[in-house]
Amino acid sequence: MWYELLKENARKNRNNPTEAEKAMWDLLKKNYKGFHFRRQHIIGDYIVDFICLSSKLVIEVDGDYHLEDNQIILDEARTKIIESLGFKVVRFSNYDVLYNPTKIKKELFNYLK
Repeated sequence: MWYELLKENARKNRNNPTEAEKAMWDLLKKNYKGFHFRRQHIIGDYIVDFICLSSKLVIEVDGDYHLEDNQIILDEARTKIIESLGFKVVRFSNYDVLYNPTKIKKELFNYLK
């Protein structure tokens, strides 16, 4: 039951991405540097924005609400759980994704090499 709810939410998220998620997907969707990415993928009890299963890299695109104290605590706990499953979690701000794609590409390249 829980998985089905997550699956439905992931589908909704894929169909209604934020502007920054659209921009990130435009970068990743054509096998970025030979790596295949998925969007809105379920890991445990979470839906991550983007994932490359072969490199075990999770990419989260964070809006301004991720700077709020309570959300920082929740994000840290979420990151620890996902990393305990063997993944590396990388976070990019909406601003950087939208206005500094060169920085994003450089950082992604460093994580993937």
